[in-house]
Amino acid sequence: MKLWPEGGLWRHPDFLKLWSAETVSQFGTQISLLALPLAAIDVLHVSAFKVAALTTVEFLPFLLVSLPAGVWVDRLPRRPILIAGDLARAALLASIPIAYALDALTIWQLYGVGFVVGIATVFFDVAYQSFLPSLVERGQITDGNAKLEISRSAAQLGGPGFAGLLVGLLRAPIAILIDAVSFLGSAFFIFRIEKTETARVDRAPRRKMRTELREGLSYVLRHPYLKNIAACTALFNLFGNMGFAILLVFARRELHLSPQAIGLAFTLGNIGPLLAAFSANRISRRLGVGKTIIVASILGGPMFLLLPFAPHGNAALAVLVPAILVGGFTNVVYNIAQVSLRQAITPERLQGRMNSVMRFIVWGTIPLGSLTGGALASWVGLKETLIVGGIGCCLAFLPVLFSPVRSVREIPGPLAEEPVLDVLLADTEATSVPPQHV
Repeated sequence: MKLWPEGGLWRHPDFLKLWSAETVSQFGTQISLLALPLAAIDVLHVSAFKVAALTTVEFLPFLLVSLPAGVWVDRLPRRPILIAGDLARAALLASIPIAYALDALTIWQLYGVGFVVGIATVFFDVAYQSFLPSLVERGQITDGNAKLEISRSAAQLGGPGFAGLLVGLLRAPIAILIDAVSFLGSAFFIFRIEKTETARVDRAPRRKMRTELREGLSYVLRHPYLKNIAACTALFNLFGNMGFAILLVFARRELHLSPQAIGLAFTLGNIGPLLAAFSANRISRRLGVGKTIIVASILGGPMFLLLPFAPHGNAALAVLVPAILVGGFTNVVYNIAQVSLRQAITPERLQGRMNSVMRFIVWGTIPLGSLTGGALASWVGLKETLIVGGIGCCLAFLPVLFSPVRSVREIPGPLAEEPVLDVLLADTEATSVPPQHV
């Protein structure tokens, strides 16, 4: 009996190091996802609007620095960017338990740490998604993304319960220290990757940043697949984060759930993403890539509408767990399919800018959604805000449904590269680019 599978990425040493780095940091990140807002709620006792503003601040860098980050990622080796991003996040998060120990922790420090960590995350995420296609063969991209999602889903499965216990035992600021250590572990594994990045030696000479930014924007906004995937994901993130930004406040102050119960809800619910990570490849092969993207985007939205109707007390778990489970399953299937499609069709020299533009669009809506959610919750109430967000999530599938994405059966190769455009055309008509048949 073999203890380790043979063949494919299971025997790819550099991918295994990247996978190990992602696994370590994902488990640590699950702690901060729960502990950071709970530090604001239970330690600093701030309002729902200020808790929602924390999410806004954390994702604001995706609006401010995503586009130039993509240019730098295409210009520079990506592995050092990944390492620097991990080390910066480790140091910043470690400042929170230190300030708490000195009785100097404030909401403004949480905002500051969240913002700068967000900047480091922008560079890390753009470099990370651009690094995978240069590390593995094109035919292995979907398998690589699926394996990376296994780590993310496993962390989502075990992380919240562990985080809930840590927060209950140590308090939220101390629990964040575990996340800081996880980023050090991630940096160590990435440092040990041996493959030299040579895929971009023939790229065009460096041009002005404005020109390269315009090329990246034009590539995404004119592409018949990418622009519609971006619209779908952006809408879902906008309305989803209207609710998610105040979900913990709703769970603590209206449903009266303990940190341990909240962690348990996410732990049980996150069985869905783990199952999706193992089955996403089979689903894509059976339905086709385009139909998988569309079906997953249709099924995910209604789950958000269940959350505001959960009963009080621990009985709420009977609603929260199935909603998180099904929503998480569809989200992971959607992400594996659409991210793999994006990476496969984009030329190597544009990977960084493509990913940064997509991040700018789809994650740039997160701070807008969380800020809107916090303001709306203060105006009409927590439950009503969750309902509005849920309705919006139910409509997010429309851009991909009425697009050429539905005709994609298998992951294609890169489309023929277009010359650099001198003028960025507005993305207003689907007829600006003829449908591509694959």
